[in-house]
Amino acid sequence: MNGVNAKDVAKLAGVSQSTVSRVFFGGVSVSEKTRKKVLAAAEELGYSPNEFARSLITNKTKIIGLVMKGVNNPFYPQVLKEFTTHFKRLGYSIIFVHTNNDEIQKEDIEMLLNYNVAGVIITDALLSLKVSEDFKKNKIPLVLFNRKAKEQDFFSVGTNNLEASRQIADYLIKKGCSDMVYISGERNTSTSIEREKGFSEVLKKHQLTYKRFESDYSYEGGYQTAKEIIQKGDISSAFFVANDIMALGVLDALRERSIEVPLRTKVVGFDNIDMAGWPNYNLTTWEQPITKLVEETVKYVISEIKEYTGMTGNIEVQGRLIERKTT
Repeated sequence: MNGVNAKDVAKLAGVSQSTVSRVFFGGVSVSEKTRKKVLAAAEELGYSPNEFARSLITNKTKIIGLVMKGVNNPFYPQVLKEFTTHFKRLGYSIIFVHTNNDEIQKEDIEMLLNYNVAGVIITDALLSLKVSEDFKKNKIPLVLFNRKAKEQDFFSVGTNNLEASRQIADYLIKKGCSDMVYISGERNTSTSIEREKGFSEVLKKHQLTYKRFESDYSYEGGYQTAKEIIQKGDISSAFFVANDIMALGVLDALRERSIEVPLRTKVVGFDNIDMAGWPNYNLTTWEQPITKLVEETVKYVISEIKEYTGMTGNIEVQGRLIERKTT
């Protein structure tokens, strides 16, 4: 904007500063003649009002807050890219908030409220009841993406993890696997809980057991967990790993010890991140349909911005198995 502000535009156009605000931000209408004078002055000076200025005047923004913890998991940068693309088409901007903690922090909430965001999407962080009340009080739509809350006080959008993990279990059994390992992400996440639940249900039905190991949804976590399993000398016929980036760590640990995949053991991940299809990995995985998940989330947020209802609920989208060389 080169230091040009609404006051400069008003001076050149010979109108009041409030008239400039009405032209750009709505409110009481102005005559067509005045509007053209203001726009001509703005163009001459190179004035373009920013979204924050709009919010100070109208108490509304076209900014969506996106809270994300797992920036090291390639799944979430893909998600961020999709959200940015979809909201940009609708004239909205994204303000990205990275939280280092499992639970969204007070300062994160304050920042979003200070920016007067139109809506909030929380991907892989938890939030407290107090946080939800802050958003509800301000009538700011909030949606959990790829997560569910224990109490269904929010709208959530995610993959049908139960059905996905059931199909993965059936698939591995049909491949002749009888002893299996499940490597979960953090225990308190709905995704880890549901993926293990569906997997264990099918194995129990077939009177099969599995060994459970907990990791942290990171490459290093998958790698170290697999190394510990290998050191114990008990390599199962299959690994079901709760996300792809951990599964890639598992594959590298197995290869370091010359354990052949898929001849000696099979590996299945979850997400279908871009790296899963790289020739060096060729990981069999469950694809989360990111575009569909994002579309459903955007649809909810925009509808709530137009007319806030505080509606809660859950949308589950079906994914699909992508079979590659690790099985």
